[in-house]
Amino acid sequence: MKNKNVLLIEDNIELQNLISNFLKAYNYDCHVYSQPLEALKEFELNHSIYSIVILDLGLPGMDGFDLFKKLKEIKNIPIIISTARDDIGNKIHGFELGADDYLSKPYEPRELVLRIDAILKRNINDNEIRINELNIDLDKKSVFLEDQEIEFTKIEAEIFFMFMKNINKVVSREDIVNQTSLKKDTKNRTIDMHVSNIRFKINDDSKESKYIKSVWGIGYKFINDN
Repeated sequence: MKNKNVLLIEDNIELQNLISNFLKAYNYDCHVYSQPLEALKEFELNHSIYSIVILDLGLPGMDGFDLFKKLKEIKNIPIIISTARDDIGNKIHGFELGADDYLSKPYEPRELVLRIDAILKRNINDNEIRINELNIDLDKKSVFLEDQEIEFTKIEAEIFFMFMKNINKVVSREDIVNQTSLKKDTKNRTIDMHVSNIRFKINDDSKESKYIKSVWGIGYKFINDN
């Protein structure tokens, strides 16, 4: 399920508080920045946690359109422009850059929430899933533990994404051999070693596992109770 973290870049403190509090009332986690360089640094470090950006154009030290382009270079994330620039030229430029919406101030915060909801529904990616602390992109074959990307070996990645195709189903060691690039004569203890390495990297404990359960005499089951 898509997370509900919003990055709000707005230097008007009164409006910051208004939007932030309103979004929190609708179960959005709003992370607020006044300075564009600070917001950019935060986004570079933690872009994986954000679902959408609310961006003011009249920012100190950097034009909002320039910041817009820098954010998009880091991640192709939905962006709503929230600005007092209500002329048609700025609106056209914003949409040409790829803005998902353009709200001219002043506006009702409830309208912003409705537009965020609509954009996130359009941008739901069925190939992105979250399981506890793991963010998994099935298309890009990437896995993040909280905000840090996990580096799997080739075999570990093959096994992990095989588990993803069979969530809550038992996967036998024979299946793992047949459906990955492991050699046919691979011993069970070698498979167990690869799975142990995966467990370590995803912060799983074999004794009290929240992800990979051992099925005695058969293989493994990747659990998703979400």
